[in-house]
Amino acid sequence: MLKPFLVGSLCFMSQAVSAWQLDNELSDLSFTSIKLNSIAENHHFTSLSGAINDAGQVSIDIDLSSIESLIPIRNERMKKVLFEVSQYQTASIVADIKPWLSQLASGPQVLKAVPVTLNLHGKSLVLKLDLMVNKQDKILQVSPLRAVLINSHDFAMTDGIEALRKLAGLNSIAHTVPVTFNLVFHDK
Repeated sequence: MLKPFLVGSLCFMSQAVSAWQLDNELSDLSFTSIKLNSIAENHHFTSLSGAINDAGQVSIDIDLSSIESLIPIRNERMKKVLFEVSQYQTASIVADIKPWLSQLASGPQVLKAVPVTLNLHGKSLVLKLDLMVNKQDKILQVSPLRAVLINSHDFAMTDGIEALRKLAGLNSIAHTVPVTFNLVFHDK
């Protein structure tokens, strides 16, 4: 009697927690920079990769050389001066969502205070994010409930922002940027 129950439980768990692959074409990670205290400009990355494995481990890589600001010279300056892609080619996001993944139902739901580690520019910071997750059939869509504020001081990028400011001849560039994302995963 116990053996069929255990086998059935294991089968259910393996169906409840499955592997998911990030869809770069449908996903987006973007940030807004503010210059001269009032001019906001959106930027995004065109190359994201990642997955959620069977154990609920999230791993996402952001190719920093894929920055797109819609101005080619600014793209090059951001790659070289801000992100220093010759030394820091990627940023990564890692998280353990196993406690939530197996409980996801179809439709939208909010996951509160999910610990997410951002590795950027040789520094790591754990952020607690409230995430909006929408699960439909074999698609999982994840976005923040609110924009995530990233401060350049936390990632030793203040000097890069100041160098960009001087190159562009600006009086100011904000040192904190709101970041938003919409990540779409397909069930493997």
